[in-house]
Amino acid sequence: MAFVASAGPANDPVPLIAEKALWIRRRSFRMVYEAQLGHPGGDFSAADILATLYFGVLRFDPKNPRDPGRDRFVMSKGHCTGAFYSVLSAAGYFPDAELDTYMQPMSKLNGHPNRNYLPGVETNTGPLGHGLPVATGIAVAGQIDYADFRTFVLTGDGELQEGSNWEAALTAGHRKLENLTLIIDRNRLQQGARTEETATLDPLDDKWRAFGWHVEVIDGHDHRALYETLRASPKGRGKPLCVIANTFKGKGVSFMHDNVAWHHGVPNKDQYEQAMRELV
Repeated sequence: MAFVASAGPANDPVPLIAEKALWIRRRSFRMVYEAQLGHPGGDFSAADILATLYFGVLRFDPKNPRDPGRDRFVMSKGHCTGAFYSVLSAAGYFPDAELDTYMQPMSKLNGHPNRNYLPGVETNTGPLGHGLPVATGIAVAGQIDYADFRTFVLTGDGELQEGSNWEAALTAGHRKLENLTLIIDRNRLQQGARTEETATLDPLDDKWRAFGWHVEVIDGHDHRALYETLRASPKGRGKPLCVIANTFKGKGVSFMHDNVAWHHGVPNKDQYEQAMRELV
């Protein structure tokens, strides 16, 4: 079993996390550009979270992806496969060259992650609102077995309009699943509009507290804050953890920043080249 989290201050992973987050943005945008398909805005808002998980927090072994002692990660916002496939490749689950097949006919890297095709994918996602219920079930199993693995799940914020999330939240709070961590990519944009124009979510932190969760609200692009919050031991907390990570869709590129058009926009040649100049 490979422990990715650092052993102490002498092995501070934050510089590596920052390096990997930049690489994820550049690699995923190249994938979207070449395929002319994808969801780059959400890829960019989630890049720092994914880099922190895989290079500072999660316990896993890419050579043994079904090790029963591994930490589980569920990518509930399954449409953001550019970032997810990039981090899985960077973490060693499959070669970088595989990313060049993104969205091609018969590729294993299709628009939504499929556990039957790729190692490192815990469950198929894409239809929104499924990831947290599945992760809650995994955490319940761990609780019953007195297992020491942790379960993490990343959702979008627009995704929280699906009622299945709140059924899972109620169950997790009731069962005091301290082994469960939910991270919300709170970029405040969804397909076509802002979340608050579609169905009001705020005060989002109070909603989760009312369901029996411990809540932390952080800057979702601050690698240090992400690392310290997600790596903290859950032992004795007695509640599941909800991390509301405030982010920006399209983070890192001027014309994409906080722009709803880039939920599933694809770049032309000039836009691609400009983005690569800015992503340094």
